[in-house]
Amino acid sequence: MKEMTKHVLSVMGIALVLTSCQVGRKYARPEVDLPDTYRNEITGVTADSVLLPLHTFFKDEILLSLIDKALAHNNDITVAKLSMDQLELTYKQAKLGLLPTLDLSVGANRMWLSRNSLNGSLSEQFLGTPYMDDYTATLTLSWEADIWGKVKMQREGAWARYFAEKENMNALKTRIVAQVAQAYYSLITLDEQLKVAQRNVALGDSTLDMIRLQYESSMISSLALDQAEAQKKTAELLIPLAKQNIAVQENALNILCGSFPSALERAGSLNEAMPKEFFDTGVPAMLLSRRPDVKAAEYAVVSANAQTGLSKAAMYPTLSLTPSIGVNSFQFNSWFDIPGSVVKSVAGNITQPIFRKKELKTAYEIAQIEQEKAAVQFRQSLLTAVGEVSDALAMSSHADERLKLVEAKKDHLTKATNDALLLYRSSMATYLEVITAQNNALENELEAINIKREKLQAVTDLYRALGGGVE
Repeated sequence: MKEMTKHVLSVMGIALVLTSCQVGRKYARPEVDLPDTYRNEITGVTADSVLLPLHTFFKDEILLSLIDKALAHNNDITVAKLSMDQLELTYKQAKLGLLPTLDLSVGANRMWLSRNSLNGSLSEQFLGTPYMDDYTATLTLSWEADIWGKVKMQREGAWARYFAEKENMNALKTRIVAQVAQAYYSLITLDEQLKVAQRNVALGDSTLDMIRLQYESSMISSLALDQAEAQKKTAELLIPLAKQNIAVQENALNILCGSFPSALERAGSLNEAMPKEFFDTGVPAMLLSRRPDVKAAEYAVVSANAQTGLSKAAMYPTLSLTPSIGVNSFQFNSWFDIPGSVVKSVAGNITQPIFRKKELKTAYEIAQIEQEKAAVQFRQSLLTAVGEVSDALAMSSHADERLKLVEAKKDHLTKATNDALLLYRSSMATYLEVITAQNNALENELEAINIKREKLQAVTDLYRALGGGVE
């Protein structure tokens, strides 16, 4: 027994020495070739202020309350939080990988033996019974030596998956914030379209009254009256359509906030809801390092690197030690008779996979391919991020140009409408010129509202594309 113990201790010593070995490669960040600047320049003051908390970026208190409600009650975010709880438990479990396992086994067994067998005849002779009892209680300790650093790689993989999920949740929150803001701006846009339609109906009424008087005075034909009636109906048709779209948009925004459909309070105009737009000069690498989806993509590469190491380690031998101690007896009343019933054992095993039909090698090759895929997806996430920032910058800057043009156009169309009415009263313009001028003014007002909405959505997209600031 002493000799056996000496050999086991020697094996344990070798295991402790080999524990420092590791077959997996240390993680190295994939090479990326980012441009020095965006296609459109971002201007501002400092490099840190781009990471703005949402309560600093968004100024509309009603919008902020909706965003807070969505972050607290949106079901997608709730599911993401539960997934994080799962991965946190997995990570905590992975940190315990070096600890041995201890199992307690308690059992009682009665076996009726054949009288013609040696054990059966001995049982009849010594016990005086045709059966033999066996009572056992055993504590078994199992420990696998971490020769190749598998526990460290498991811990690293679990750590990377946990933080990847955390960044995915941050990305989800940022996306929800942007969706709530854009839905809110769309709702205000519909309100303004409704106001434009109502103003044009009122204008159509006054124009129609004027044309009706001229018709009744036989100054014009019924064609002019019918055209004016049709023009008024065109404006009136916008009212139920706007109200319908408002109800649908309110329902969608409520669901996004995790509540049932209902009417919503909002700002009176798009100008009141406009956030303060201040972003900062910075190279893509500096700004995109804040994007949670890019961080999550890199954590996925870290996790894949750890999995590759684990797949390689599976091809190497494993060393396990299994000592046990317990009590065993064939009689119940002497089961715990110590030291007479004490039973002890110690075992050491080295297992080297030899023929597994290339299963382990194939698993390692698959893990390498998965790591390469994760690296490519990381690079793609950077490309997508740069593209989203560039798109948002382009949309924002060109929306400003279009707003200037549409405002200048509005001035001319307002003058043209007034002039057309004056000329018509003086019989120097036709009713068609009046209707055409009113139509053009209506279309321009609606276009101006849509451009403002596009501007707000572009600014919100830029805020999200640069990483946002939910926390």
